[in-house]
Amino acid sequence: MGVAQKVAVITGASQGIGAALVKAYRDLNYGLVATARSMPPSSDDNIVTVSGDITERETAVRAINAAMARFGRVDTLINDAGVFIAKPFEQYTAADYATMVGVNLTGFFHITQLAVAAMTQQGAGHVVQITTTLVDHALTAVPSVLASLTKGGLAAATKSLATEYARRGIRVNAVAPGVIKTPMHQPETYAQLDALHPIGHMGEIGDIVGAILYLEQAGFVTGEILHVDGGQSAGH
Repeated sequence: MGVAQKVAVITGASQGIGAALVKAYRDLNYGLVATARSMPPSSDDNIVTVSGDITERETAVRAINAAMARFGRVDTLINDAGVFIAKPFEQYTAADYATMVGVNLTGFFHITQLAVAAMTQQGAGHVVQITTTLVDHALTAVPSVLASLTKGGLAAATKSLATEYARRGIRVNAVAPGVIKTPMHQPETYAQLDALHPIGHMGEIGDIVGAILYLEQAGFVTGEILHVDGGQSAGH
């Protein structure tokens, strides 16, 4: 009997880090369920796409059910979907709050709960969150209380889940990026963003993908918040 193909579920998979993770895990011959608000179909038989709002439990149900129906298992969940809104605290609106809590926390809760239930039945699994280094090292230049509130919640949940499920074969980790060069940042902001990092420049998408792939194969690592931030969390 051959070894079963491993399966990853990736949220926020339509662009940026999420899209790069889909490619990286396919290169490792994983089956994929890729979900995002707008997720185009894939011509790859080993990629199932699910379009939907991650804040709604129904989207999480469809994503995990798709993994079980197509592949019969869930080995890895990567909670990449996230929203970052930086503004002075008193300028945040109720809509900002609802959006960031909905995507960063509620979305995480629904799909992680369902994925962990599937992993528990298998006796093995791995969950990874994307947080932010600002949780550990706030910057006056980047006022971002709601990022710290919501992503900080993910960091705390990572350690709690890692402890709760370690004896059931499920590892739970997180990656805390600095500023990553993606299309959301305009070239005219690069110099300012580069300067936020002691190493002198922003990170690349591949830096985050590499960190997650490290955690994927690091069987003795759980409850880890891996900072990939150009030294930002170490200080200035």
